[in-house]
Amino acid sequence: MRDNRASHRRQRRVVSGLGAGRGDREDALIAPPRRTIARPPRFFTMHLGFEAADQTAARELAVAYAEALGVLRPELALGAAALSPADAWHRAERLFCGALGPDGERCVDVAGHPGFHHAPGPGGLGWGDGD
Repeated sequence: MRDNRASHRRQRRVVSGLGAGRGDREDALIAPPRRTIARPPRFFTMHLGFEAADQTAARELAVAYAEALGVLRPELALGAAALSPADAWHRAERLFCGALGPDGERCVDVAGHPGFHHAPGPGGLGWGDGD
């Protein structure tokens, strides 16, 4: 008989020993993880493709797209936005400055902007190359 092969009997013994099919979660050797808290949210990246005449025009369009998406969806992390040629993602360049300020805030101006950084408010504390 085909079901009496030695490998089939060994498999049946292993499966019954693991507690599969019995519903005994405490006795089973293999069970789903017992997670008491939910996983923290993870970051994901979306790549959008578009055409532009050159790198400068592509950067301007990418900044405009990122800022427009930020207005529509404020939960987006615009500081992580980057631009790269479609066939060379390893050559990605940051779109926004992201320099860390004295109070923990980040600069949201475009990367390579002229001047140095100022904290919000009139006469805010400056930081960066201009101090």
